[in-house]
Amino acid sequence: MDKSDARNAGFARRKLAHEAGQGTAGYLSEVLAGYRGAPLAGYMAMRTEIDPTAAMEEASAHGPVGVPVIMGAGKPLQFRLWEPGCRMIPGEFGAKIPEEGAWMEPEILIVPLVAFNRRGGRLGYGGGFYDRTLEGLRAKRPTLAIGFAYAAQEDDDLPLEPTDQPLDLIVTENGVLTP
Repeated sequence: MDKSDARNAGFARRKLAHEAGQGTAGYLSEVLAGYRGAPLAGYMAMRTEIDPTAAMEEASAHGPVGVPVIMGAGKPLQFRLWEPGCRMIPGEFGAKIPEEGAWMEPEILIVPLVAFNRRGGRLGYGGGFYDRTLEGLRAKRPTLAIGFAYAAQEDDDLPLEPTDQPLDLIVTENGVLTP
């Protein structure tokens, strides 16, 4: 299966899970509780992505939380500080970003995805933003990548490449998977 076919299948599975209302951030909150105060970056859910906002809100009471800002094609993501209730504006591809605020560098990333496998493989949207970002962050210090997805997005047959950065944990509405 090529990446395009795998993405289409992942999007279809994610849409069905999203429409069924299966997504909660309960297990994600439990995982993040073990890292209180560590700089964390989440994401603002778009379309049918599982929503990490509740876990991000809880984490923001204990330490800095950021959200990704796309700086341009071929560039790594940057992260702007986010707080519950801050003014948000549309960013690239429609993702919401804080209108203003300081930049931050996370040690933990909550990573959206289209599909995952239990070995920590992740299939994203195809822009390579998270792969470039994780590679750069991990070159500086240990950086924990937590894939957050519906359990239905699991696919053991992902077409991965050497440049694909692995996930350290996968959190779904059903629990936590450790590759």
